[in-house]
Amino acid sequence: MTQWLNKLRKGVGRKLAAVHRWNAWMIAFLALSGLILPWGAWREILGAGRVWLKWLHVGVGLALLLPVLYYLLLAGKPWSLLKGRPAQKWNVGIVLLIMTGWFLSGIVLWQFRAFGPRWSNAALTIHDAFTWIGLPYMIYHSVTRTRWLKETHRRSVRTDRPALQSASSSPSVTEPLYTRRAFLRSAIGAGFAIALGPSFVKWLATSFTADGNVEDLLQKDGNHLVPAPQPAADSLPPVGGGSKGRFRIYTVTPIPEFDNSNWSFTVDGLVRKTLKWNWEEFVKLTRTVQVSNFHCVTGWSVYNNTWEGIPLRHLLAQAGVESAAQTVKFYSGDGVYTDSLTMKQAQMDDIMVAVMLDGKPIPSDLGGPVRLVVPQMYTYKSVKWLNRIELIAEDHVGYWEARGYDKDAWLPDAKRT
Repeated sequence: MTQWLNKLRKGVGRKLAAVHRWNAWMIAFLALSGLILPWGAWREILGAGRVWLKWLHVGVGLALLLPVLYYLLLAGKPWSLLKGRPAQKWNVGIVLLIMTGWFLSGIVLWQFRAFGPRWSNAALTIHDAFTWIGLPYMIYHSVTRTRWLKETHRRSVRTDRPALQSASSSPSVTEPLYTRRAFLRSAIGAGFAIALGPSFVKWLATSFTADGNVEDLLQKDGNHLVPAPQPAADSLPPVGGGSKGRFRIYTVTPIPEFDNSNWSFTVDGLVRKTLKWNWEEFVKLTRTVQVSNFHCVTGWSVYNNTWEGIPLRHLLAQAGVESAAQTVKFYSGDGVYTDSLTMKQAQMDDIMVAVMLDGKPIPSDLGGPVRLVVPQMYTYKSVKWLNRIELIAEDHVGYWEARGYDKDAWLPDAKRT
């Protein structure tokens, strides 16, 4: 084993330079794809390609373990070269910590169904934190280490052995002045501070501040519908105590805006009576209140939401379902997004056509004025800007299911009745 390791570590400088180079390229890809995946505009542009990009992101993330393991096999010799250089040892330790955090949180996000929403929610925050804090550091480290490892004199250890030197000679190896390296460090650091600083501050503020989230979104609400819905007694104060967490805004189109002139709600298809309301009529319908959690398939959650609206099964009963109906299809007011439930799924007690959240109108960014809420499934089933429900005889593949998502979006602990 020792002989094999010694052979492996031969030419360690070149090998470590290659490890850092591959590491830098892999991290650059993960950073780019990680920014693209949740970005709404790219969702529509990529279409089904987003699913392939997601799996490529996962694959490269898993493959990132390989250069780390290879580095650890090589680490004996370079670690000895860092004798007397505690700062550089700390540097290596920080990099390994960042990569471990990335890898473990990424595993939880990849296997979100096995770990459940609470673990996934925490993992997403950790993954984001390691990205915003660690990414600039990692790229800087990979760039500077690659340069350092290619230059033999920078890998040398100072030796002060009098027997090997004449009285007038210099030490056998001298430490170089790092003026070029210092300049490179300053330039890279300044570049990252300018480019990523504002985004990091924004992420930090939104990740750890949940209070007033819905209120803030209402301040910029693009909808203008009158009269405003009046909350039930259980909505103010919210019977659930108020939402806990932060909504992340994902869309596949620009966020639509509605007023009384362009909004209506329809229940049609294989029903005995087609139902249609304008806003003034719809807002007068009898509503109920329920508390449920909100889990996104990308790993984040918002807990204890107090929703107020009309149970889906009440609307279906009012329309009268024909025997040929097998699927309930939901249409978004963005004109693009659709999804569906089976007739059996649609009869669950907690599926709601929601009009209010925590005693306030649902803001346009969160799918208002009316959205579907399916608490037992991941929220790509909870269609935003809902304005039509159609009962059909055939199956329907929704927007994200057509792009690779599971048709059944059950949560791990879902109550399927």
